[in-house]
Amino acid sequence: MDTHTPLLDIQNISIHYHTKRGNLAAVHQASFSIDHQTSVAVIGESGCGKTTLATSIVRMLSRNASITEGSIWFSPKGGERRDLVALNEQQMRPLRWNSIVMMFQASQSSFNPVSKIYTQFLDTAKAHENPYEPEKVLVRAKKLLELVYLDGETVLNSYPHELSGGMKQRTLIALALLLNPQLVILDEPTTALDLITQKKILRLLNELRSSQGFSMMFITHDLGIVTQLSDRVVTMYAGTVVENSPTKAFFADPKHPYSKGLLKAIPSLDASFEQLYSIPGATPDLVEKMEGCLFAPRCELCHQRCKTEVPRLLKVGEDRWAACHALEEVTHGTR
Repeated sequence: MDTHTPLLDIQNISIHYHTKRGNLAAVHQASFSIDHQTSVAVIGESGCGKTTLATSIVRMLSRNASITEGSIWFSPKGGERRDLVALNEQQMRPLRWNSIVMMFQASQSSFNPVSKIYTQFLDTAKAHENPYEPEKVLVRAKKLLELVYLDGETVLNSYPHELSGGMKQRTLIALALLLNPQLVILDEPTTALDLITQKKILRLLNELRSSQGFSMMFITHDLGIVTQLSDRVVTMYAGTVVENSPTKAFFADPKHPYSKGLLKAIPSLDASFEQLYSIPGATPDLVEKMEGCLFAPRCELCHQRCKTEVPRLLKVGEDRWAACHALEEVTHGTR
């Protein structure tokens, strides 16, 4: 595989939920890529389409959802480049866990409470590995648990309720890496963890990514962890990608007005309650069709063109893209 070919290349993906009120456009023509051995954060307010987009990669959307257009190209090392959207369930199943794994939000509750941890490692391998060799699976499981700073023998013979929240999260990370995937997707990886445990999990993920060589896509609305985990930041608003930038550049100089608003809304320790900032207005109803930029009703840079014409994702700097008419006009000298 050409090293310049990204591991994951999402091209113009749109996803609709079919509801009683009509089709809800959860994701609209989203495009970005993830290179080999890199980490990409996908950020945005709740309901912006982050989890829906991630779930579409592993093809585990709910029954009332469908991909209406676009491609998701997956190019693993040593394997052929394939469009995940074009695969049926039989073709997709061998890729899950072996090549791509997703840890869902609050996935600590996914452990079977009446089964010891070792059986859950065995069940995962049995469902996805061929040939299935239980003795080798348990050896790998023990090594992975020790890699995440747990006593492998003790944890494997424990029930989920005997583990703390942080221990369960680390056990899940070990389980996710059981079959050596090339892409790990994490949905809010530090939810419900105390700050000290969060810090340990973030440090652990960075160590594992470096030592195991996998790529990572993680979904979060907590910008505090983005600087610690990601190489790039993809900002989503109302189902659309509005900015794609390297992490350092994003925090130093966010390009899209929505990105600027998200950073401005981060509370400061020395700010008073009256100084707390929030982006005015509310996110749009995605069942209703709107003309122009979806962020226009909340944007202080909005002008007439924004209300009638959808902005395209354009290059606005070195390795940076944003979808904003005002920014386009300044960047390309038409304003």
